[in-house]
Amino acid sequence: MVDAAVGGKTGVDVPAGKNLVGAFSPPRLVVADTATIGSLPRTERAQGLVEAVKHGAIVDASYLDVLEADLPALLDGDADVTTRAVLRSVAIKAQVVSEDERETGLREILNFGHTLGHALEAAADYALPHGTAVGMGMVLEARLGESLGVTRSGTADHLASIVVQLGLPLSPKSPTGRDAILGFVRSDKKARQGRARYVLLEVLGRVARAEGWSREIPDQEVESILEDWASRGKMP
Repeated sequence: MVDAAVGGKTGVDVPAGKNLVGAFSPPRLVVADTATIGSLPRTERAQGLVEAVKHGAIVDASYLDVLEADLPALLDGDADVTTRAVLRSVAIKAQVVSEDERETGLREILNFGHTLGHALEAAADYALPHGTAVGMGMVLEARLGESLGVTRSGTADHLASIVVQLGLPLSPKSPTGRDAILGFVRSDKKARQGRARYVLLEVLGRVARAEGWSREIPDQEVESILEDWASRGKMP
């Protein structure tokens, strides 16, 4: 409701990777009946909230602060709080999409956390829920940005704290090899000539821009991050 329903982009998962087949087909109307969210189990509400957290992380730090303060009510399905969050997330995504419908520039920022998130999802043969995978991906990509001196120190820990507050794990239950993860990263829809591209934050609420909104990062840098998480016991 806060993400895929808005934007007009469709995607199909295939063995080679996530969302590699798809099309742009803007809907005439999007109906968001927030009352239906109350029918979902708490775990599913947490999955959806990951994308709302992403919106705050890339565009609006004050919204992220509100989300974090409202997490208990959001997880409980409070109708008023949920409606406010949906409205803000939809407004953020709609604004980005209105400026770049075909994802040739600015819309790339919506992929924060998704390069590694999609790779984790695919490497787990899609047994890993999307929200869980993106939560891990955001933390990993923030850690990657910090290691490169692009992202403000402490950003990854802040995002990890929010993921934990959502009740979601920071690592998969089943081991996933780094080679498998990197293989799926290279086939990511943002990759160019087999070279992976990542969206990095400057600070919470703002994406760091280089030659564009995403940038190539050597596999060795990513391997280092994955190895660091393995040593902490937070990655298999």
